[in-house]
Amino acid sequence: MGRVFGGWMLGGVSVLLAGGAGAADGVFELGTVEVVGSPVPSLDPAESVLKAEVLRRFSRDTLGDAVALTPGINLSRNSRNEDIVYLRGFDVRQVPLFIDGIPAYVPYDGYVDFGRFGTSDLAEVRVAKGAASLLYGPNTLGGAINLVSRKPRTALEGDLRAGVGSGGLQTYALNVGSNQGVWYFQLGASYADRKWYPLSSDFSARSVPTSATNGARKVLENGGHRENSYSSDSRLSFKLGLTPNVTDEYAIGYVRQDGSKGNPPYAGNAPGQYLNIGGGANSRFWRWPYWNLESAYFIGNIALGRDHMLKVRAYQDNYDNKILAYTDGSYTSLIANKTNFPSWYSDSTTGASVELASFAFSGHELALAAHYKEDKHADNGLSGTKNYRDVTTSLAAEDTIQLFELWRLRLGLSHDKRDAREVYYWPTGATSGTNWLVEVARSLDGGNEAYASAARKTRFPTIKDRYSARLGSALPNPDLKPEEALNFETGLKGRPWAGARGHAALFYSRIDNLMQAMNILPVSLCNQPGLSAATSCSQLQNIAKARHAGIELSIEQDLGRGWQVGGNYTYLDRENRSSDKPLTDTPRNRVFAYASWKPSDRWEYLGSVEAENGRMVAYGSGNAASYVKLSGHALANLKVVYKPLPAVALEGGASNILDANYALADGYPMPGRMWFANARYRF
Repeated sequence: MGRVFGGWMLGGVSVLLAGGAGAADGVFELGTVEVVGSPVPSLDPAESVLKAEVLRRFSRDTLGDAVALTPGINLSRNSRNEDIVYLRGFDVRQVPLFIDGIPAYVPYDGYVDFGRFGTSDLAEVRVAKGAASLLYGPNTLGGAINLVSRKPRTALEGDLRAGVGSGGLQTYALNVGSNQGVWYFQLGASYADRKWYPLSSDFSARSVPTSATNGARKVLENGGHRENSYSSDSRLSFKLGLTPNVTDEYAIGYVRQDGSKGNPPYAGNAPGQYLNIGGGANSRFWRWPYWNLESAYFIGNIALGRDHMLKVRAYQDNYDNKILAYTDGSYTSLIANKTNFPSWYSDSTTGASVELASFAFSGHELALAAHYKEDKHADNGLSGTKNYRDVTTSLAAEDTIQLFELWRLRLGLSHDKRDAREVYYWPTGATSGTNWLVEVARSLDGGNEAYASAARKTRFPTIKDRYSARLGSALPNPDLKPEEALNFETGLKGRPWAGARGHAALFYSRIDNLMQAMNILPVSLCNQPGLSAATSCSQLQNIAKARHAGIELSIEQDLGRGWQVGGNYTYLDRENRSSDKPLTDTPRNRVFAYASWKPSDRWEYLGSVEAENGRMVAYGSGNAASYVKLSGHALANLKVVYKPLPAVALEGGASNILDANYALADGYPMPGRMWFANARYRF
């Protein structure tokens, strides 16, 4: 035991939270990137898997809150009231989101609001890190996050949930599925609506100048109910599958997500951030009347003889959203800048991938994959539609080799290319990148496993990176190259001693060709038709370098008599090697810990704590950005679950029960104490 424990401490740690008691949801295996029916164990040892039972246990109802359970991930909030996640310092453009293996990020800027995605219809969330499989396709610079949906296992199964909470919160969710042997279906529907969220009682009201010249002041945020913090989201998902034999499976799916939300106004003390001139800096009086996603897909797994499997994906995604910008916090008068507002985007993605897996060579799982993805963006301003179209392709090969009884090797190589086929006003361009990975894993006594990996990954610049004029203050750069990262990781996972489960990792990344805004002269280079003359001009260029390094430590321990404790710790050190500007939005130290007591099958008491030591954040943008260090915070959460019947669960509790006043972005305070109550029936 001493040797194993010592190896854990040297290896560093990242945790995989185990599910609580109760039946597990069936996993839609076609939604993973692994080959279904593979005779070679090809699981990524660095991958973290959050089961649906874990998400329910910790009341993680949105995707942002859910992935924050994973070591190495921290949640952030931007000025558009969006939940943004960082994985080991990489943002969501560099760690893309997938749904059943299909990319689900907005084509224009590569972002996606993790607060808009519910978790009620998921079987698991998979978080792959630095050496994430190349079979995912392009842009996995720092990893990938894959949402895997449910697949029914019995003739009739499902669950029904309803809940209420602070701020007028109402939540409802239904999941029902049936597996009839040769065919199955899965249906999910959910609705969540919140009128506002409460601020901490320690929050101080913010009053700011109403203009740059007079002494009048206006209260932007007076505490209590957070101004303009409403949100409403509904989601419908349906999947129909056919399993004609033990090897083949075909599924068609449809997802419809509709949302609307407000953008709480800036409520900080940074100078020059208050006014809403031309849409404002941070004091954005914005509302989204709709933020919608629609997706249809086909996934098939076909056996080609005894030694080959073919997996095919084809999909069509549509992203639509609209922003209304107002002159002040009364939200009654739209701003006069009609060149940019109202703003509505209509983005779409059409794509397909083909993966051929071969087991013809003993001890090998060789996979060859081809990806095609066409992204379209239409900016429908009142001055006319601005159309953009990108085509991204990728060829990848990955081989998992059982070297000896205890040793496993994974090798991968891919080449990706992105072409701008249609661009409004500016010239088109093209770029490409090559990726590779090497990973070795060894099985140890007691079910433990040690591993080490190295990977070179790239991330293409988005349409916004290359072509956004940023309201007339930026010069587009069609020739931007991909960002590059060299990721190293070593670790150990398994059971270090009796009753314990854990996962350990020590990681290091060197990032080159990072995009950074640089001032451009003369300023007139930014002048564009239909816009006022530029007063400043910047351009994104591949000039920055950075280094990310850290340790992830976590453990989960059964103590007996119904007690269980666990948690994880992440240490992340980031360095900007190109300038003295700090790298933002990630804390250096972050902790999550919990304790659970189940005195009987009917009762469970669960308490958890999340804490960080603060983070550097920016206000302003580009070269004009300034920086401030936010205070650290600790959040305590409590929950009680009562099961009057095995199929019925009643729960109540509170998040941030100590009412901490904290923020994840300058001027955007997070919720104070919030209570909730839920009822769930499982059949």
